[in-house]
Amino acid sequence: MRYYYAEHQTAYRRLREEGLTQWNDLFGESWTFDDFPNREFLESVLGRLPAGGSVLEYGCGTGPAACFLAERGFRVDAIDLIPEAIELARGFARERGVHVNFSVQDVCAFPAGSKRYDVVLDSYCLQSIVTDADRTRVLQAVRERLDGYYVLSTAVHDSERVYDGGFRYDPRTGICYQEIAGPAEDAVRFDGSWYLPHRRHLRPEALRDELERAGLHVVEQEGGDLVARYQAR
Repeated sequence: MRYYYAEHQTAYRRLREEGLTQWNDLFGESWTFDDFPNREFLESVLGRLPAGGSVLEYGCGTGPAACFLAERGFRVDAIDLIPEAIELARGFARERGVHVNFSVQDVCAFPAGSKRYDVVLDSYCLQSIVTDADRTRVLQAVRERLDGYYVLSTAVHDSERVYDGGFRYDPRTGICYQEIAGPAEDAVRFDGSWYLPHRRHLRPEALRDELERAGLHVVEQEGGDLVARYQAR
């Protein structure tokens, strides 16, 4: 099982069992389904996006951003690797009377295809795609499907963030690791203990450089919120 699967499966099962609506509910934060963390950023970039355009959102979770765009006339395909997340997302879309084409898919193993989108959206998924190899695969999938704007919201390095309680941060790579009981797929060993990759918290300038190296030209950025376009080499 890949390092990013178990945490997310457990979280979305909890959301379903406890009648919650989205990821941040698990941490007692004040966001709601319709007032989700990157809504303000999405609203600020709507003017760049073609009215009624096609959107692919990967790592959609329970679907708040996908529903937000569908309500505004966009044609949205949305994927997540956790079946429970997609089950919840479909239910919330039905409640709001909007159509989103939700499906279960791991963006790290995204199949080749010819369909391209005016917008590819990431609402805090990339921070959980930690290893260089996986991030390369994700950004390649973005390039292959993009015919317009890549709209990304991701957590970035924060000098005030504390990594304790079994977490450790490598400032050289921006990787946050979580301690586990023993060996596992993707695990690494530090000081006699086993750790799984947990999050990637790059500095904003390093995030920008990563996208530029992948052929994605950043046209707007504020911290971990950015808009990019594919720039063929």
